[in-house]
Amino acid sequence: MIKIQLRKTDVVMSDVLRMHVESRLGLALSRFADRIGTVIVRLSHAAPERSDSYKRCQIEVGLRPHRVQAEDIHADSFSAVNHATDRVARAVARALEREAALGPGVQRAIATPKIRRHPP
Repeated sequence: MIKIQLRKTDVVMSDVLRMHVESRLGLALSRFADRIGTVIVRLSHAAPERSDSYKRCQIEVGLRPHRVQAEDIHADSFSAVNHATDRVARAVARALEREAALGPGVQRAIATPKIRRHPP
């Protein structure tokens, strides 16, 4: 089972949204569960000083020995979570493929860039 930490800043997180985050991440990352340490999900306003209602979802997955991050900004919190989850799942798969390609016994820090998508 993957441990998911939810953190919010000035965003109302309903039980429905919390359950959505947990189920989406659980499904997207379950195949990598033995390699994942912790998952941190941060929900916040994209630009707190502005009056727009765009939400930011940042997801950080702690792999052993590195981490992968992805983020998305969208007017709808659920869409931001969906897009960020898809991105982080692909990034985790790529990171683990690169690690496997190095071969057994070879450890190298794999730098994974933060993946971002901003609203149109």
